[in-house]
Amino acid sequence: MKLFLDWSSYENAGMGDAYADIPKHGADFAKAVAVCIGSKQCERDAKGVMCPSYRVTQNAGLSPGGRVRALKAALNADNDAAFFNPELAETMALCISCKGCKRECENEVDMALIKAEFLAQQVQRNGLTLRRRLWAELPKILRWRALRPLIQWRNRMPLLARLGEAWLGISAKVRLPEPAAQAFQVPAQSELSLHPELVEKQVVLLVDTFNYYFNPAAAEAAKKLLNTAGYHVHIATPLAGDEADRPLCCGRTYFSNGLIDKAHIEAQRMLGALAEHVAAGRTIIGLEPSCILSLRDEYLKLGLGEPAQKLAEKVLLLEEFIVREQAGKRWPIEFQAIPGVNSLLLHGHCHQKAVGAIKSVRKLLKQLPDLKFELIESSCCGMAGNFGVEAEHYDQAQAMAELALFPALRAEPDALLVSNGFSCRQQIGNGGFAKPLHLAEVLCLALPSQD
Repeated sequence: MKLFLDWSSYENAGMGDAYADIPKHGADFAKAVAVCIGSKQCERDAKGVMCPSYRVTQNAGLSPGGRVRALKAALNADNDAAFFNPELAETMALCISCKGCKRECENEVDMALIKAEFLAQQVQRNGLTLRRRLWAELPKILRWRALRPLIQWRNRMPLLARLGEAWLGISAKVRLPEPAAQAFQVPAQSELSLHPELVEKQVVLLVDTFNYYFNPAAAEAAKKLLNTAGYHVHIATPLAGDEADRPLCCGRTYFSNGLIDKAHIEAQRMLGALAEHVAAGRTIIGLEPSCILSLRDEYLKLGLGEPAQKLAEKVLLLEEFIVREQAGKRWPIEFQAIPGVNSLLLHGHCHQKAVGAIKSVRKLLKQLPDLKFELIESSCCGMAGNFGVEAEHYDQAQAMAELALFPALRAEPDALLVSNGFSCRQQIGNGGFAKPLHLAEVLCLALPSQD
């Protein structure tokens, strides 16, 4: 088996462990699978992220432990057919890569990463369906000017939605996200002249593909917030001649659809563009949890060497950066009460929860006077990238949302909704609820008056 990801960190996994039961085939990938000790921690309904597909089905085979058992059986077989059987493919398809198991499992089984390797193997053998290719190529497709009216027509004409379901398997029951009328505007170079007093307060704002095209207001809010706090904000842009008309992209859409080679190309593009900032010691600040966690996690498995490690050490989510600066007494702003807002519901992205970043969000929201806020204790919202719009997964996605998220929103219909995840905001909107704000937008509302 030719492996697509770097599994060398598992080289010594299982040594001296009588319970490791490492499969015969798969080398270090097999060792990553075998770190599971079968404790059934993933088969529970308590608070936490893990495991959404198990919770909605109560099928132990759809827990991380169940997937490990299925993968071990396939990797122990003496022919490739077992690794490519339809039953295993469906079991892995229902893993939504929430990263909950990496945080909540005692042995940190990384099923999201395991799934990425599994999909890469599937693509190498069977090729790519048209729908999966569309998901993977979204960062490039979003440049098409005709895309916005096309999506609008599809959303407003049930016949087109039904045709899309019949042809591509995109559920006619969901509303697809529509790009903003105007994408994020990168300031002209003349606007970026550096004041001498700001030399030591330079940061880099990484506007990911989805905020760039769908929610530029969040990127504008983050820029305003950082500027108001006295930071000089560089906007991360591609190197000259490197598809300069397309924003930098982490490559997650390729990674999560089995195109590891293309994810590697996107990562190299990102590393090249950010190399100057990393060398200068600047912090790279991001808005979308799944994007930023790609730079800190998945990039380390793409064989990118020291540049990826150095970048990972410099990347923070906006909330992590502000809390860090506050702890170092470098953040000068005291947030004010938001006029007319006294109740707020926070839905955390799975990847925020998986790395503990939701603590930073809560710490910031606690600083807003006269605000009662509540963290919705939920697992995945169910959208999970493209999972929730796929016709065959629509019911499971809705069931995941109904576990806790949707009931909590119905119970507080007048609360301001906050969610940083692009997919989460789409799922909430499709559920008939008000569009959530990004944390950056909320904090901008709490800036002191400039009068």
